[in-house]
Amino acid sequence: MDFFGIILWPIKWVIEAVLVGFHWLFDAIGFDGDQGITWVLSIVCLTLVVRAALIPLFVRQIRSQRKMLLLSPEMKRIQDKYRGKKDQFSREAMSRETMALYKKHGTNPLSSCLPLLIQMPIFISLFFVLSTAANFATTVANLAPGIAPGDAAYPKPGIDGGLMDANLAMSFSNATLFGAPLHSSIQSANGNVAVWVLAITMIVLMTASQFVTQLQIMSKNQSPEMKSSPMYRQQRVLLYILPFVFVFSSWAFPIGVMFYWVASNLWTLGQQYIVIRNMPTPGSEAALAREARMLRKQQRKGKGIEVVEFDDAAPAEPEKPENTQRQQPMSKRRKKKGGRR
Repeated sequence: MDFFGIILWPIKWVIEAVLVGFHWLFDAIGFDGDQGITWVLSIVCLTLVVRAALIPLFVRQIRSQRKMLLLSPEMKRIQDKYRGKKDQFSREAMSRETMALYKKHGTNPLSSCLPLLIQMPIFISLFFVLSTAANFATTVANLAPGIAPGDAAYPKPGIDGGLMDANLAMSFSNATLFGAPLHSSIQSANGNVAVWVLAITMIVLMTASQFVTQLQIMSKNQSPEMKSSPMYRQQRVLLYILPFVFVFSSWAFPIGVMFYWVASNLWTLGQQYIVIRNMPTPGSEAALAREARMLRKQQRKGKGIEVVEFDDAAPAEPEKPENTQRQQPMSKRRKKKGGRR
């Protein structure tokens, strides 16, 4: 096992265990374990578990982004202070002041990239787990006669010590969805039209969900100061370039891995929608929309009818109507006549 494999081994073991656990669960409740839909549901559930575990890091990312936004004026002041100074002493001084500013406010630019950096090893580990299981059937078919399970030359179905046994590896190798093997990619389609159609559909979903997620962040959740910065213009350019990167990089991805990517992107899309709606960046379009919603809500409450509660044990007596008739003045003679009665 190489150095890279040693680092990824614990992640691959956990990924394989969760995947096999969900496959066992769906098989136990009546799904056919050899069908592609069972493996797809297992991969999607694996995605949900991974993304749910990353929620604390996502909250930390949001807080870091808020702090970095508040630091923008001070960062600009430091940049203006050393603008045009390219000597080593000035660069070191600028770096020290920048790091001191981060330390003072308890933030770091890498915190905003932490969820993405952690997801990359998970994504690569899933790629290796599914590729190893998919290649198992081909490797077994090409074995020399006489080699049986248990022999040293017999291939391992999964990672060392993992839960993917030979039966599960063969099941995934033969699993198909709409006629497309889950372990196939566009590169290895070999003329299978179903693989092309399903893979292209998944690529469109991946790129569209990624594009919409970034678009709603940049159009609704950016303050006017951020929209006028050079970084914002660079992000706008990347917004239209990244879809092409996904198209070319997805050429060799197995369909099973694409399901993980699509499910993760849809999770991100929904997660960002909730954050932008309920915790928008101060001064952004989303923040103004939230303030307007809160104001309308308060106005609706102000127009409500106040309900007065009474004690059931002692019901209130009805009020006597007030005599609104004007009392006419009486003369002394009329008073006397009234008194004789």
